Amino acid sequence: MTAKESESPKGLRVGVVGMSGIGNTHAAAHKADSLAQLVAVCDVVKDKADAAAKTHGVKAYYSLKEMLAHEELDVVDVTTGGYENGSWHFEPAMEALAAGKHVLCEKPLSNDIGEAREMVRYAQERKLYLGCNLNHYFTPTAERAKKYMDEGQVGELVYCLFKVGFNGGEETYRHNKSPRFNQPYAHMKAFLTHPFSVMRHFCGDITHVQSFSTKPGFRKNKGDLLVSVNSVHVQFADGTVGYLLSHRGDAMWGLGGWWSCEVAGSKGTFCIENCIEKLTYWPAVKPGQSFGLGQGPTPEVLDTGIKDFGATFPRRIHAFLDDVTRGVPLEHLRSSGRDALATLEYIWAVIDSYENGGEMVRPNPLPTLHGDPRVERI
Repeated sequence: MTAKESESPKGLRVGVVGMSGIGNTHAAAHKADSLAQLVAVCDVVKDKADAAAKTHGVKAYYSLKEMLAHEELDVVDVTTGGYENGSWHFEPAMEALAAGKHVLCEKPLSNDIGEAREMVRYAQERKLYLGCNLNHYFTPTAERAKKYMDEGQVGELVYCLFKVGFNGGEETYRHNKSPRFNQPYAHMKAFLTHPFSVMRHFCGDITHVQSFSTKPGFRKNKGDLLVSVNSVHVQFADGTVGYLLSHRGDAMWGLGGWWSCEVAGSKGTFCIENCIEKLTYWPAVKPGQSFGLGQGPTPEVLDTGIKDFGATFPRRIHAFLDDVTRGVPLEHLRSSGRDALATLEYIWAVIDSYENGGEMVRPNPLPTLHGDPRVERI
């Protein structure tokens, strides 16, 4: 049955699995979206499932097996957590795919690269949509930046600079002793999915990775295992160079705020600040123009007025619902499982480089896109 055939008049029937904070955020987005009909929530912790069911006015289940047996679902939204925020994604996602359901999964796709590869392979085999909540580029700022690129106002890419993390410092540091997150690579696996997804969105596949990662003394003194500061140099398939700096509240961020992405080209440069808040575009100097050192043409500024990062969730979830509703070719699904796998391949390359003293690493190739011969060429 296709997505269009299974769509009800009220929208795709959705069940959400994993009802902690992020699960309730997803459930609220589905509840408010005209393309979705939230019909059930599920959590193995009964109190969480019951509380979420009451909040959203739907039925509670305490196992995915039970929910699949009693509900006619089109989409299962997996928002479980686990070790490194991703160890509980594989089983429910695979169970839902085996039942013939489309799946939207929180990031990271998994905290295990082998599991992530299998999720992508199995979804493709089953001809089902597997999406991931890589929500950082479903924003007005990213859309306008992409338009600059598509209109030729950026030109040939030269570099990409990305800074992202949390504001903090030594005095506000608190050691997270939970074994689920007090792991060397928890920050990399749980968080670098986002910047890598945005860098790839604008600049394409990454082919070379070199990492110099560390942690400050105040973490070491507490026995904190987290490698929290990540300095990553990359090269993209077209030869563009890039740099990613991330830390988990080890210092205060300066210019650009907690999230900034600067992409420069031969005809112009843009920078997005704080993800959804602000975009600045600087056109390149044209023949006949003359400016002093450090000066240039007047930039264009888009200030969205949006200060709430939470606004990215309904925008990304709506895009998934829209793609499934329209029945887009599997390889055209926005923020797909394959896209999420790409970020994990880069993260595993970062880990490999770090463990080998900053050695240059080539990420594992992504699965080949074959396409569906029954779908007209787009």
